[in-house]
Amino acid sequence: MVARRPAPGTRERILDVAARLFGERGVRAVGMQQVVDETGLGKSLLYREFPGKDDLVAAWLRESDAQWWQAVDNVTGRHAGDPARQLLAIVELAHERVLSPGFQGCTFYNTSAEFRDPVHPGRQEAVAHLQRMRERFRTLARGAGAAEPDRLADTLMLVIAGLYANGAALGPDGPADLAVSTAKAVIDQHLAETP
Repeated sequence: MVARRPAPGTRERILDVAARLFGERGVRAVGMQQVVDETGLGKSLLYREFPGKDDLVAAWLRESDAQWWQAVDNVTGRHAGDPARQLLAIVELAHERVLSPGFQGCTFYNTSAEFRDPVHPGRQEAVAHLQRMRERFRTLARGAGAAEPDRLADTLMLVIAGLYANGAALGPDGPADLAVSTAKAVIDQHLAETP
């Protein structure tokens, strides 16, 4: 007997449902049975695609990472040749996410907080994403001619972390509303210090 092949789009369907559930409830609060129930797929099909919950979490984070960088490339592409403006565009993108209805916080910061074990696949994927973001900020800060590109990058990481945390807790009209203007002031200050 030949094993049935999953229908095209099955993996994406599972990831879409998992993304919604993880975002609404947190990763730890969602069991594989909930994903089975919400997708309407059989357990064997889910486990064929994702042998365990850790595999599903890691795949979801990789997909979220790919979507984020696609969006970053889109917004920074509008400002080609202007790395200072590209830095601000990334903060603006994060701010737009906070304005989205039902915003529950950053996927990567939330997952990192849920999984403290440094070898957990979810923690590793989340931290890898944040490290890539930090490196992108560093690269753009160097390109913009900042005297201290690492310091500028780290300050922008703090602005975004604060934006996400405050946006999730206090809503988009709270302190999160200051993120873009704060980022612009920080970028301008660092570029003004360039020798």
